[in-house]
Amino acid sequence: RNMSSAGPEGRKKMRECEGLIDSLVYYIQGAIADHEPNDKATENCVCILHNLSYQLELELPESYAQSIYVQRRNISNNDKTPGCFGTRSRKVKEKQQDTPLPEEKSNPKGVESLWHSTLIRIYLSLIAKSTRNYTQEASLGALQNLTAGTGPMPLAVARTVVQRASGLPSIRAMLHVSHPAVKKTAVSLLRNLSRNPSLQNDIAREVLPDLVSVLPECVPGCEVACETTASICYTLFNLTQGSSHNARLLLSAHGLPKVIAISINDSNMFSKASRAASVLLYSLWLHTDLHSAYKR
Repeated sequence: RNMSSAGPEGRKKMRECEGLIDSLVYYIQGAIADHEPNDKATENCVCILHNLSYQLELELPESYAQSIYVQRRNISNNDKTPGCFGTRSRKVKEKQQDTPLPEEKSNPKGVESLWHSTLIRIYLSLIAKSTRNYTQEASLGALQNLTAGTGPMPLAVARTVVQRASGLPSIRAMLHVSHPAVKKTAVSLLRNLSRNPSLQNDIAREVLPDLVSVLPECVPGCEVACETTASICYTLFNLTQGSSHNARLLLSAHGLPKVIAISINDSNMFSKASRAASVLLYSLWLHTDLHSAYKR
């Protein structure tokens, strides 16, 4: 567990160690099957996998990177229509976002297991069944690592979490735990998931009222809670920016007074949350059809 947090070279060596990742996954599967998700060894295994999933897409060996990105490169080569961002037109970007990973292997080995749906479901199971905070945080953190970025792997993992594995109820429950780090990591994961336009309506329907309910009435007084508040605001921004319906959901959940109160805080120490709330308010105001509702 300590060695897995030793930096990029340490992670690389451990990912390449034959049988190591497979053994960790095998142990966790056994613990879940035996209804023992709270033992210390399971916590250690999940924390190792959490660390090994950090910056995974950037640090993958070239052979994996080529197989994952080949479809993406073909799409961009086939359409060079100039757009607002040079040759990467909006249409091309949207196509790339919908590009799936190559078909999953039924028996993944080694590093392939780190993004496989089997392990994603294991994380979600531990989030739901374990009462050990470090195990919950590491499981959420591993999914957060795997959904960071905009490449085909994070997008595919996000779709698995939300649609294929129906993971939102388990993640939503973590918004209401008392442990600050677990709550912060759960919100960070939802922020990553909410960046995927095809998942935003599902997330808003299942989680948006809960996000609003855990928003504080004003900027909180500690750094972790402040960062969590900022992440909630940015998640709500992602969910409402392109959807008047989702913005109305936020309004119905009585979120507007909270967001306003957070945005007007003057303290430089906790300006991150205030800034995020202000960005959210600006975005909400762009839904002109809701102006009269906002004013009421």
